[in-house]
Amino acid sequence: MIEFEIPKPIANIYYNALQTVAVNMMRPVARYYDVHEHEIPWDYVNFMHMAMSQTGAGSLAPDEKKKVDDQGKERPRLGYQTLAHMLEMLSWGDSGMYLVTPGGGLGAAAVEAAGTPEQKIKFLARFRGPKPTFGAMAMTEPQAGSDTSAIRTTAVLDQATNEWVLNGEKIFVTAGKISLLDSDGLVVVWATIDPSAGRAGMRSFVITAGTPGVQVTKLEHKLGIRASDTASIVLQDARVPFENMLGSAEIVRQPTTKGFKGAMATFDATRPLVAAMAVGVARAALEFLKEELSRRGIEIRYGLPRQKQTNIEREVIDMEIMLRSAWLLVIKAVWMADNRKANSKEASMSKLRAGDVVTKITQRAVEIMGPLGFSQEFLLEKWFRDAKISDIYEGTGQINRLIVARHVLEYTGRDLR
Repeated sequence: MIEFEIPKPIANIYYNALQTVAVNMMRPVARYYDVHEHEIPWDYVNFMHMAMSQTGAGSLAPDEKKKVDDQGKERPRLGYQTLAHMLEMLSWGDSGMYLVTPGGGLGAAAVEAAGTPEQKIKFLARFRGPKPTFGAMAMTEPQAGSDTSAIRTTAVLDQATNEWVLNGEKIFVTAGKISLLDSDGLVVVWATIDPSAGRAGMRSFVITAGTPGVQVTKLEHKLGIRASDTASIVLQDARVPFENMLGSAEIVRQPTTKGFKGAMATFDATRPLVAAMAVGVARAALEFLKEELSRRGIEIRYGLPRQKQTNIEREVIDMEIMLRSAWLLVIKAVWMADNRKANSKEASMSKLRAGDVVTKITQRAVEIMGPLGFSQEFLLEKWFRDAKISDIYEGTGQINRLIVARHVLEYTGRDLR
């Protein structure tokens, strides 16, 4: 059964501690790292690495091993639920800084979704080492955004050396540079082994930092989440070991949609987490708005008929409803992920709703605050800028609407585009 209260293990171990981090380590320097784009907040990075190492959470990929209590009963899996609460709170602190949290990130999520048990052990262990390590996932290309079948980065097997040779360019890679800074970092690159096969030719390859032929060529200057680097990466005859292709042996050589399904499984796991990040930013903006209204003598009178409330009261209550609805969709999607239930529809619903909600809440909060909402005196205008990315990366709002519609109408991708 889905629980809507914060599970005690999460509240006791993570939530209170993370709130302290968000209040004391993130909020005070959020403006600095917004202005000094791409500067790495090493104090935060090193602290989070130490804290996660001490709690056994050395990777942002959830620990999926079965655990039992003293009576031998299996404990409920809380991996993705824990991550949702963690990401919501850290994004309430600062979403850009959260994206520089050490751990596997999207790279680890891709390994978790598409890798074999042996590959998970091998690659995820990198993020539990003695120093901060990062992971990224590279899918988008200059000509291939939402249309993944248009990916042109190629992977050709060199029979003589039993290595894959990758060539192509990836853009908008979140944490792409920092993941390649250290020898233990990695980037999961999506490429095709057969360009004529469309999605059936797609495969994912783990490229470790220091691989010859891999070069970061550009860092984007962005509207928001400026503490996080967003990189362009060029692959020129980059060679990776044969076993660095994620997945079982049966999908290695012949075109099959299992490679594409591995990518989609990654998104089913990560889209609710991106939605949790959006909820954190929206909550920050809404709480700030209510505090400022209260400071000016404007209190929200709950329980009155709407016709007896002021316009501002109605708007704030409507924003609270939107925020709560988005969070409940997140909780449902991550609960399903933890309980091994297919959650593609729910993952897209949560991402779609949260991306829409955070954009509306931050924009309306800026409008209600007037010139002060537009001023850098407060972080509200920053949250407004940070919000929009939630509706774009990990699948745009339009793409997630299509996915939800296909599930509801029982259409295939070919039937509804």
